[in-house]
Amino acid sequence: MTTRIEERFRALKAEGRPALVTFLMAGDPDIETAFSILRQLPAAGADVIELGMPFSDPMADGPAVQKAGLRALRAGETLRRTLETVRRFRAGDAATPIVLMGYFNPIYIYGVERFVADARQAGVDGLIVVDLPPEMDEELCLPAMKGGLNFIRLATPTTDEKRLPAVLKNTSGFVYYVSINGITGSAAPDTGKVAASIERIRARTDLPVCVGFGVRNAEQAEALGRHADGVVVGSVLVGAIEGSLVNGAASADTPEAVLSLVRELREGVARSRLALA
Repeated sequence: MTTRIEERFRALKAEGRPALVTFLMAGDPDIETAFSILRQLPAAGADVIELGMPFSDPMADGPAVQKAGLRALRAGETLRRTLETVRRFRAGDAATPIVLMGYFNPIYIYGVERFVADARQAGVDGLIVVDLPPEMDEELCLPAMKGGLNFIRLATPTTDEKRLPAVLKNTSGFVYYVSINGITGSAAPDTGKVAASIERIRARTDLPVCVGFGVRNAEQAEALGRHADGVVVGSVLVGAIEGSLVNGAASADTPEAVLSLVRELREGVARSRLALA
């Protein structure tokens, strides 16, 4: 069975351009504003959407994403509501892939079997669960893949040749290459080092390789898009939400603050392959 993620990357390869993968936290800054932004992301240029599952104790999130998660939790976001948001999105968009990204604890509490079934029924296409290493594949990775969901694994600058086969073994959909050592949004990626790492990963897998953690503008997206199959942008988008708030609440400018950035990033990604032509 082919997933929307696989279909999207196949189509983008035929077009000769990398994907723009956008991350937003579900329920940030409130449930309805978050959904309004979500449903407009594809038209603004998002090819794949990562939707964060808010968690109170994240380990890989930088300050911007941590604050987004806390805003969402205060607004009443739950895993059940996140799945309902995906279901609402699917009523108007049957094509754009959605990947849920977060941590295992909320899924464990929800119940793995129930979560996989409900996520698939809601229209989720893949999962990124950053605190489940390959040694724990039986906990969620294998049930998710059996249930028709891609399980997307992170590779990092410290993933050496000995470790890389284990990371890739049950990965599907795409490989998420973390371009920096550290948390989300904490530094800018070194394009030359990233390019070398992408080639090292491609020698081991036919999966698309997307690059994230630290991409903040169209110029960086363009530079990385010359090498990667996709560019992931998150911290700068959730930071735009924070910057648009008035007295801690969404303003009339909040959706456009995000969508205008997505349009700029899409232009950068589109230029990346034109520069090589």
